Amino acid sequence: MYRYLGELLTRGAGGLLAPAADSALPVSASLLRHRGYSQAADRGDDPNFFTMVEGFFDRGAAIVEDKLVEDLKTRETPEQKRKKVRGILRVIKPCNHVLSVSFPIRRDSGEWEVIEGYRAQHSQHRTPCKGGIRYSTEVSMDEVKALASLMTYKCAIVDVPFGGAKAGVKINTKNYTDAELEKITRRFTIELAKKGFIGPGIDVPAPDMSTGEREMSWIADTFASTMGHYDINAYACVTGKPISQGGIHGRISATGRGVFHGIENFINDASYMSQIGMCPGFKDKTFVIQGFGNVGLHTMRYLHRFGAKCVGIAEMDGSIWNPNGMDPKELEDYKMANGTIVGFPDSTPYEGNILEADCDILIPAASEKQLTKSNAHRIKAKIIAEGANGPTTPEADRIFLERNILVIPDMYLNAGGVTVSYFEWLKNLNHVSYGRLTFKYERDSNYHLLMSVQESLEKKFGKHGGSIPVVPTSEFQARIAGASEKDIVHSGLAYTMERSARQIMQTANKYQLGLDLRTAAYVNAIEKIFKVYSDSGLILT
Repeated sequence: MYRYLGELLTRGAGGLLAPAADSALPVSASLLRHRGYSQAADRGDDPNFFTMVEGFFDRGAAIVEDKLVEDLKTRETPEQKRKKVRGILRVIKPCNHVLSVSFPIRRDSGEWEVIEGYRAQHSQHRTPCKGGIRYSTEVSMDEVKALASLMTYKCAIVDVPFGGAKAGVKINTKNYTDAELEKITRRFTIELAKKGFIGPGIDVPAPDMSTGEREMSWIADTFASTMGHYDINAYACVTGKPISQGGIHGRISATGRGVFHGIENFINDASYMSQIGMCPGFKDKTFVIQGFGNVGLHTMRYLHRFGAKCVGIAEMDGSIWNPNGMDPKELEDYKMANGTIVGFPDSTPYEGNILEADCDILIPAASEKQLTKSNAHRIKAKIIAEGANGPTTPEADRIFLERNILVIPDMYLNAGGVTVSYFEWLKNLNHVSYGRLTFKYERDSNYHLLMSVQESLEKKFGKHGGSIPVVPTSEFQARIAGASEKDIVHSGLAYTMERSARQIMQTANKYQLGLDLRTAAYVNAIEKIFKVYSDSGLILT
């Protein structure tokens, strides 16, 4: 971090943020001047992922800089205030720490292999750091740095008090046995622990691509049995665990459910729908999903439940199509039995790029940089809901704005996972499940309420024809026993996504950003993170 900050200071202010003269431009002109698309994308529109995220950050920082200077209530001169604002923005932007490890494992065949892994901690403005661990041959240092920075902004948007982090192990899980994967996971955990990159109050990983409850359970057990042996909160070192290991109900579906709530908040907003020429609500809307993993499956399930129709799905080995819609449960069962969605009876193979298929809502839920300037002009959807991290390049983002397509950005839309991870982390620190202390009291109170109403009616009207039954509605009957842990998690997630959507909408209106929700989300995140740094001050500077 210190080397990088030194480089930034050497370059001067002009290299990172717009000069003060530019900031004085009217909003519409400054937007065009400060978009930063050319800085974030190269000519081939295949930008470095971390550079891409930094470009989006610069765009938001340029827009919000004047407001941050104006809001500083100090006795400093305007020039000193601007220097302070730009200095803090420079602190926010880079990745603070990156750990690169290599370690050997002995495979079942007796051969030895060296495994590469990375963990990036983008920001410690809030602790612990938070971010998933993915297993993929595409893992690189730049990728984990980019994903870690997205996690920082994502946590800020949904008001989860974590800094951003991310980890990756460079393997293809299909090439290893379960025993070998356990060796790799446990050894990687030890490597993280030795360098202070894991711990309940330091850095808390979670599942990501090709990892799940099983791997998180191995991580928790390894940490609790070694470095965290004397720590009563040791199992809070990781989230996404099985229920038996301190996990929380609703975590598996959290990201997909969050995607659904994110779309819901914008598709039910009449003002945004009128801007893109659509009617509010899910009824009769069609959608296409790229990637039928955990996020894609649960997103499809909730959208289907609320009246939308899935007409197409793409996976690495093929795409399927049905203009009349597909049932998520039947498709899930088919994939479970056959290991693929290809050949699903209620569909036909889709020839061509399904991202360009005719639909109302497009949900890229696979990997980054899927929507580029080469296909952005052919996208037919009016809403692009980014279930994956970084699926849209800056050049494609510009084209979508020109075409009046609403892009709901990844850093907000897929924040359901980290939101429910936060709930799990709190559960682990409190050492009690949600609802356990109040469940019976709430149930008894609800029954007493019904009895009180019945007695009041009988006193008023008498009991000439017998008792006056008070029958609860079906909705109240479903809640009469009190809120379960799953109920509390689902309610907390829905509230978080709704509140965050309103904040993004307000920011977009405040800075006259129109449909540019990505910039609004970055501005929203930058304002919150800046406030933390500004109020706490910087030590040893």
